Amino acid sequence: MSNQMRFIGEKILKEKDSIAKKLHEERIRGVQMTVLERSQFAMIEQRIIQIRSDFVGLFGEAIIDYHNKEKNHTKIDQWGKETGEYFFKLGISLDEALKDASYYRKYIWKAIEEIMTEHDMPAAEVFRVIYLIDPLLDHAVYCFSLSYVQYHQVTLENAKQAFLELSVPVVPLSKGVGILPLIGNIDTDRAQLLMEETLKHSVRLKLSHLILDLSGVMIVDTMVADQLFKVIEALSLVGVKTIITGIRPEVAQTIVTLGIKLNGIQIKANLYQAFEEIHG
Repeated sequence: MSNQMRFIGEKILKEKDSIAKKLHEERIRGVQMTVLERSQFAMIEQRIIQIRSDFVGLFGEAIIDYHNKEKNHTKIDQWGKETGEYFFKLGISLDEALKDASYYRKYIWKAIEEIMTEHDMPAAEVFRVIYLIDPLLDHAVYCFSLSYVQYHQVTLENAKQAFLELSVPVVPLSKGVGILPLIGNIDTDRAQLLMEETLKHSVRLKLSHLILDLSGVMIVDTMVADQLFKVIEALSLVGVKTIITGIRPEVAQTIVTLGIKLNGIQIKANLYQAFEEIHG
C-alpha cells in the first residue's frame, strides 16, 4: 500500500469536520430562506453538518483502503440510501439536494490539493487519487438519487392507496343497512379495492342490505358495469342484498346505448325509495 495514499487519507479523516463546516457555510450562503425556514433549519443544521463530515470521512477511508473498491462502494451505497431517505423526509427537492455534489467535489479536492502541494507529492499520486475520488463521487450521487426517488415513489403509492381507501366509504345508516356513495371514475385499481373494501366493511358492520349510490358517477361503461356486477354478486354470497340508487339520466342513456343489462338488480331512483323497499 502506498504510504502517501495512506497519509492523504488520514489527513482527510483528521480534517473532515473542518472541511464539512467550510463546505456547509458556503453551501447555505446561496440558499434563500424565510425567517421561519431559517428557524426550522437551525434545529437540524448540526445533523446536516455531521452528515457532511461523515461523507467526507468516507473518502478519507477510501483513499487509505484504495485497493478495496467493493468495500468502498458498499459504504457509499449505504450512505446514499440513508441520506437520500433523510433528505426526502426533510422535504428538500432532489434538484436542490443534488447541488451539494459540486460543493463536495470542490472542497474534497481543495483539501487534497493542499495536502499534496504542502508535501510535494508526485503527479502519479495525483492521478491515482483522481481515478479513485471522481468515480466514487459520481456513484454517491447515483445512490443518493436512486434512494430519494424510491422513497418518493413509495410515498406516492401510499398516498394513492390511502385515497382509494377513502373513496370506498361504507356508511352505516341503520341496523343492518349501509350505503356506499361512489364518486368519480372507477378504474381497474379502484374497482379491485371496491370489491375488497366493500366486502370487508359489509361483514364488519353485519349488513343485510347495502345501498350503492351512483349519483356521483358520471361515466358507466362496460368495464365499470362488469365490476359493479361482480361486487353485487360477491355481496350476495355473504348474505348482503344490494340496491342501486342515483343513476343519472346521462348515465342511464349510456347504459341503454351500450346494451348493458341490469336484470336481477334492484334499482331505485333515490335513497328514500331504497329505504321504503328495505323496510316495506
